[in-house]
Amino acid sequence: MTTLVTETPKIENPSYISTTNACKLCRPLGACLAFRGIEGALPFLHGSQGCATYMRRYIISHFGEPVDIASSSLGEKQAVFGGGPNFKQGLINVIKKYQPLLIGVATTCLTETIGDDVPLLIKEFRNEFLDDSPGPILVNTSTPSYSGSHMEGFHSATRAVVEKLADTDTPTPQATRVNLMPGFLSPADVRYLKEIMDDFGIHATIVPDISETLDAPILLDYPRIPKGGTPIKSIMGMGSAAASIEFGWTINSRFSSALFLKKRFGEPAHIIGTPIGIRESDLFFQIMEQISGLQTPRRHVDERNRLIDALVDGHKYLFGKRAIVFGEEDLTIGITSFLVETGVKPVLCASGGNSGGLKRAIEDVCKPILSDLPIVKEDVDFWEISEMAKSLSPDLIIGHSKGYKLARELDVPLIRTGFPIHDRIGGQRILHIGYRGAQQLFDRIANALIEKKQRQSGIGYGYF
Repeated sequence: MTTLVTETPKIENPSYISTTNACKLCRPLGACLAFRGIEGALPFLHGSQGCATYMRRYIISHFGEPVDIASSSLGEKQAVFGGGPNFKQGLINVIKKYQPLLIGVATTCLTETIGDDVPLLIKEFRNEFLDDSPGPILVNTSTPSYSGSHMEGFHSATRAVVEKLADTDTPTPQATRVNLMPGFLSPADVRYLKEIMDDFGIHATIVPDISETLDAPILLDYPRIPKGGTPIKSIMGMGSAAASIEFGWTINSRFSSALFLKKRFGEPAHIIGTPIGIRESDLFFQIMEQISGLQTPRRHVDERNRLIDALVDGHKYLFGKRAIVFGEEDLTIGITSFLVETGVKPVLCASGGNSGGLKRAIEDVCKPILSDLPIVKEDVDFWEISEMAKSLSPDLIIGHSKGYKLARELDVPLIRTGFPIHDRIGGQRILHIGYRGAQQLFDRIANALIEKKQRQSGIGYGYF
């Protein structure tokens, strides 16, 4: 008889501090992803060339799209004497070659450590090289890799763009205007959000919008900067919106675009969890009804009802199964919320992020249904996750591709979600949110468990 562990496994504290296979990515990488979702924008890293190469590799592998990230290409000399000359020459080269509408500047470990004053360098560059020409918009954010995760970089870059550009203009007369900051979701998620907004008759400014820039149709000619992204003109009008919606229970207030817009323009701010599953999606649709004054369109109601029907049909496959969930904090919270609705018991919820809000948020989404709450771990790496997982007897693992080794070792299915997904095709097309995304996630989980049962059976099983 197998005994299941119900308390936190004991892990010996090492006599050193290190990370073994991190459960997060670096902060400037997240900033580059956010800048990529702005119209005519080019990400620019102030640091060494190797950083840009590493980040391009990660992003291209997941999205299957060519991605250019410029760099000031600092070396040993600049580490001693400062990177100002390289920074300015890099901007000159980028402007000549790409003609961007916006350059998003993110810093790296090197430039943060040597103390380069990027806002001052940008001011000097404008005075020295742009003269009376407006040139591209220059936006910068501080993103030291040794502090925080890629999600903090993503949110800080988003807020930097909003702070730089947001203003008021004449409201669009034919539609209610809403600002939506969805966080780091897939291009498929962003396209789905656009569909929902259209169904409610809402003109949405989604910041950032990676639905085309990181998932474009095939083209005969390679564009240096892809079409799509949030229009700069729309960002400039964000101060005239009826409300702002931001996904993410764990976003630090310093990085919250919705709170900034509320403070500067007095707009109502709705900060909610990533709408995965029934309860979190219900909250999102309720806010949409409140803002638009309309009832949820019939097709979304039907999708919700079909999802509930599927949960009833597949309950026997999922009830009581034990799951480990890892990844970005807010994605982990949303998936955990949905799992408890299906009858799956999350036993470990882990993230490399360290917002301080993960445990509280996990408890909030679990308590209405579960009495035995999962173990919650922030700021962990995969060594720690693996050590805990061995004694938790999970039936499945949900997270990105870096969990493959653990899933293989435990011989349990890995349901791939989030970023990065390097060992499967279509990571950019995974739908996570809303009733539709939950339906797809449910089917993937149920079928993975059925497949495992068939594979491990001595005779297998089929139909008549």
